[in-house]
Amino acid sequence: MTKSGSDLATRLLVAIVLIGLAAVALWVGGLGFWLVIATIGLLMMGEWADLSGATLQHKRLSQYALTVPLAIMAPGLAAGPGFLALGLVIGAAFFVAAVTRSGRLASGVLYVGLPVLALLTLRMEEPHGLLYTFWAMALVWACDSGAYFAGRAIGGPKLAPQISPNKTWAGFIGGVAAAGIFAALLVWLGLPVPLAIATPVLAMLAQLGDLYESHLKREAGVKDSGNLLPGHGGIMDRLDGLVAVAPVAALLVLVLPR
Repeated sequence: MTKSGSDLATRLLVAIVLIGLAAVALWVGGLGFWLVIATIGLLMMGEWADLSGATLQHKRLSQYALTVPLAIMAPGLAAGPGFLALGLVIGAAFFVAAVTRSGRLASGVLYVGLPVLALLTLRMEEPHGLLYTFWAMALVWACDSGAYFAGRAIGGPKLAPQISPNKTWAGFIGGVAAAGIFAALLVWLGLPVPLAIATPVLAMLAQLGDLYESHLKREAGVKDSGNLLPGHGGIMDRLDGLVAVAPVAALLVLVLPR
């Protein structure tokens, strides 16, 4: 097997493992889902700290600060996802800013904490928490796939060449279309029509989240946010779109008529 073929096989294997882990955690829900999401959040906080150029001491401090709201979010053990957890996420960000004098590092607490809170809120939204959370997560996967194949097949003008040279407008439109089609199919499983209508906008947010993370990496002078996932880079590299989508998806579920 050639080196490129070996890399592709590694990337595919890791992707299958990640999808399997996400599917099991999503299906189990409750403490199992919280444990997976909270662990991922702490790892992402570490990657954010590295991209921000934080010292090891400040990196650990930001992770410790984030553990407080994450613990409060645990379903059945404390207050669970809610306004108290939201307040503690914001409070943890202010605490990190006050101690480290780094607004960039403190903003990472919000970057990580708010999507975690949003996903847990979606999963606990009975009786359709499983469907809503799957919708929020999978629309990002559909968008990524549509963008990749449309970009490769069509090419054309670049979307943001100074930030991410490989992304094209064709890929952007393909990603939005793929997410929209995916949401339309989910309507047959009970996804409310207003959420399906909002999905193309969320797909745009997902791609903006991807661009934002690319911007962070360019500022830091690195190719990937980390090296935890062979063939994929860091956790932020895989979840940058979901970070942007999850809070808005949760807000839509809470406010839109269903």
